[in-house]
Amino acid sequence: MMAANYPQENRSTPALAWIILLASAVLEAVWATALGLSDGFTRPLSTLVFAVTFTLSMVGLGMAVTRIPLGTAYAVWVGIGAALTVGWAMATGVEPASPLKLLFIAGIVGCAAGLKLLPAEKRAAKEAEQSPSPAQSPHV
Repeated sequence: MMAANYPQENRSTPALAWIILLASAVLEAVWATALGLSDGFTRPLSTLVFAVTFTLSMVGLGMAVTRIPLGTAYAVWVGIGAALTVGWAMATGVEPASPLKLLFIAGIVGCAAGLKLLPAEKRAAKEAEQSPSPAQSPHV
């Protein structure tokens, strides 16, 4: 199994990484909605909104995974983005709402929140084990 290589120069806090991840998930819902409204990229404004928010969402996800494990970050990003996308579709009448659908969406959000609540000590300990000391680092 390949170990993740998290850059040492990243000084952002885990809390900031989570904020960036959540903002990226919101942007995922925006680009997914804009994609649907673009009518196969034939509507310029929806296509532009899609392109900008897609890019920003991916950049944010990329930034977040420097402090949050990829699997966790991706699961939260997809889950929150999907829940917001379907929630918006139901709120605007594009998709019908039902009590079961709302329950399952709440389950997605609950699972994403659960991933955030898991302790991060094991990852920090692994990073310390995998990081070479300055004496072991090759000098270029």
